[in-house]
Amino acid sequence: MQTILGANGQIATELARELKRRYTNDLRLVSRNPRKVNDTDRLVSADLLDAKQTADAVKGSRIVYFTAGLPPDTALWEAQFPTMLKNALDACRAAGAGFAYFDNTYMYPQDKRLQTEDTPFAPVGRKGRVRAAMASMVLEEMARGEIPVLIGRAPEFYGPGKTQSFTNALVIEKLQAGKRPRVPVRDDTRRTLIWTPDASRALAALGNAPDAFGQTWHLPCCDDRPTYKEFVTMASQVFGREPAYSVIGKWTLAAAGLFSKQVREIQELLPRYEQDNLFDSTKFKRRFPDFVVTAYRQGLEQIRREWPGP
Repeated sequence: MQTILGANGQIATELARELKRRYTNDLRLVSRNPRKVNDTDRLVSADLLDAKQTADAVKGSRIVYFTAGLPPDTALWEAQFPTMLKNALDACRAAGAGFAYFDNTYMYPQDKRLQTEDTPFAPVGRKGRVRAAMASMVLEEMARGEIPVLIGRAPEFYGPGKTQSFTNALVIEKLQAGKRPRVPVRDDTRRTLIWTPDASRALAALGNAPDAFGQTWHLPCCDDRPTYKEFVTMASQVFGREPAYSVIGKWTLAAAGLFSKQVREIQELLPRYEQDNLFDSTKFKRRFPDFVVTAYRQGLEQIRREWPGP
């Protein structure tokens, strides 16, 4: 039995497809209101803030994937994320299940250094501190050695379906709506973006590779690292739009934050858009040399094919 905790998001949905396609027919999806991805999925309704419900949802599992997400609300993150993770780890320890933690890069320094699995944590802002504390909790469990544990870490997303990211919201969804894309802060810094189905396929591969446990892994990304200017130009070509866009300056965003809670919630992430974002996934590619990483144009063309618009 393989179990996904937090099973309704884009990463979890693609993960469920990949696990069924390549690894197991015995798959359990857990969330407050889980929905089937595959016909054979078993659904379990559970609140991960409730330790008993989480423990019951995990019983009988061989591998558990933690892909739970929360809205971008700092107070909610601080109040709920650590509890959800602790309950999941306690449940896996009680069940003797392996634990695969899907992580992001919020705890890393927001500068242009090359990010590897050994990059020290230097979080900027409250969300970054929450993610650093959570990653540290998983690393402590890994060091304890009672159950197999791994971390799969991903940079910013772009992808199909309901992928939630700056890039999808400001570039791809604008193009789909026939509107001018918008770029946060600067258009000349290089970005490392991960194609969400690649992140899910990679997490499934790690969870089913016994030698992957006990380690942190950067999930595989295309190494082209385009600037936003290059990415928007490419996306505009794919969608048949004029390659025109506007840059939203830091001060404009700061002013907007006076009136918008949603904008205030993302302000602590803005320093990463002032610098090149260089996320290295060499370790994964060496361990899984046959894993095919999706090129940016390929990903954009897939989004265009799946889009129901004209």
